[in-house]
Amino acid sequence: MKRSVRSLAYLGLISGLSMIPAFAQQQPPAAPAGSVTPIASQKSQPSETPADPQLKLSPEKQLEQFQPAVDEEYTLGAGDEIGLDFPGRPELTKKYTVGPDGRITLPLAGQVMVANLTREQAAKAIVDALSNDYTNLTVTVNIEKYGSNKVTVIGNVKNPGTIYFDTTPTLLDAISRGGLLPTPSYKDGLPDECMIYRGNNQVFTVQLRDLLRSGSAMADMRLRRNDIIFVPSQSDRFVSVLGQVKNPGSVPLTSDSNLPSLIAQAGGLTDGAGNNPHIMILSKANGTTREVNWKDINTPKGLTEVALQPGDIVSIPKTGFYKSTYVLERLSPMTSLATLLAVR
Repeated sequence: MKRSVRSLAYLGLISGLSMIPAFAQQQPPAAPAGSVTPIASQKSQPSETPADPQLKLSPEKQLEQFQPAVDEEYTLGAGDEIGLDFPGRPELTKKYTVGPDGRITLPLAGQVMVANLTREQAAKAIVDALSNDYTNLTVTVNIEKYGSNKVTVIGNVKNPGTIYFDTTPTLLDAISRGGLLPTPSYKDGLPDECMIYRGNNQVFTVQLRDLLRSGSAMADMRLRRNDIIFVPSQSDRFVSVLGQVKNPGSVPLTSDSNLPSLIAQAGGLTDGAGNNPHIMILSKANGTTREVNWKDINTPKGLTEVALQPGDIVSIPKTGFYKSTYVLERLSPMTSLATLLAVR
């Protein structure tokens, strides 16, 4: 209950509407909307029987797995400012900024890769790099500024752009700092859902309103750096384009849109897509998947045969790994989230 009140307080900051506290007085439903769970599947038609129910995972459980662990140790990234303290070696004590390549440059030792390392791991890498010139050396790595700990908020917000955090970013904190734009399309000023894009092959649709009304802690789920949060208005029509495109994320869907034009709006195909990529399309409306070939759609007939609906997910996997490295999770029409996962 305390967590629910905290979530509501956050949304009070987002919308500034007096109706927010009313949520706390409502009885939560027996189960959050979207409690029907997604399951792994192969290509299917709407009438086909779902795969083995043992593969099902509750939406909130998937959200829990999607967020970093509460005690996960911070790893360094490009833009972080760090201070190195060498006991007994004041000449080596200095501050550094991790470069875009993830490295710092030390006297004598030269470049040392520290990106994606914890402070303890970075300390060991630095001592190892200096071992040819110094013996019995120890170093403490302190983070002076979290320059890489950031997420981006876009869509129906007052201040779209990159937001930096000194602690683990959370969904409600990010949205509140972006600031929702006032719009009559939101009931009570709250969006029904938002999307979290992670890397070039993952997207989660979070049913924010339902999570808040049920008192779920997942409404304020923890984020990872470089996540992109897209807050649509109810009038927005968009699809998600992921995988081997230059700018994966949400793309507006208009009456003139077709699959090639949507891919072009996502920056076009990367070299990793190959000459004739297999394109997977996940329908949010009915949970089915379709597969089309790039060459087949670049004809007048192909364009008319590939119809897209708002909320669809388009994925272009890496060439040579299509059959073994990507799996598209199937959605029930009521499910509260969608994800495209790379399988290792």
